[in-house]
Amino acid sequence: MRVATLQLSAQGLSSTKLYNYIRIANKQGVKVLLLGEYILNPFFKELQTMSIAMIREQATLQSKILKELSSTYGMTIVAPLVMVKKKKVYKTIAKFAPSSTSYYQQQILINYSHWNEEKFFANETKKLQSPLVFKVNGFRFGVISGFELHFDEIFSKLVSKHIDCLLVPSVSTFESYERWKALITTRAFTHNFYILRANRIGEYIDKELEWHFYGDSFLTSPNGEILNHLANKEELMIVDIEHKDVV
Repeated sequence: MRVATLQLSAQGLSSTKLYNYIRIANKQGVKVLLLGEYILNPFFKELQTMSIAMIREQATLQSKILKELSSTYGMTIVAPLVMVKKKKVYKTIAKFAPSSTSYYQQQILINYSHWNEEKFFANETKKLQSPLVFKVNGFRFGVISGFELHFDEIFSKLVSKHIDCLLVPSVSTFESYERWKALITTRAFTHNFYILRANRIGEYIDKELEWHFYGDSFLTSPNGEILNHLANKEELMIVDIEHKDVV
């Protein structure tokens, strides 16, 4: 089965690149496309300075575009989105399928002093539930956020789901390249499934820090081997996954 990850910087309200890349992916037979975090919305630090109305407008437009693209090209698109409900802001991952849309509300949020998503977003804190799981052409996919990759409890919820491939959108930055590579390949090997990671690119600079998002989106096999990866520029990675590799 052919899947892809699209490595981009934040796109704001522009949809031209999405249209162009999704057309290319469709011509190559891609059935599932993964986007990184904070591509359809501004980075977290920028969201803190935006109005609720602007965040809502952006999410509504991007959702409409991705629903149309999914339906037009018969492709399932998995994309992190910041949603607004009753004037509260939620961090979610949306799955746009040709005939339906599903949402996964991130369950464990970053709570560092310099990057406190837990304080900003209204995501409910409760007993952990199973992540989003869906099937395309006989392949079972799971979806979690990049930060949730660190927690064993999340993976314990996936064990009974017998997934073939875990989709992980991320927004990794600073000097974390080797740490993330080690974490993802280890998770793939110990849980015996593919992991497709999509990390954004670009920069955000505030008064104290320079946030450099380094890309390095990649596919890891169930054996913990990196099968394909991108560098630090805008690019579409198209890869094949096979049932026989998930023993």
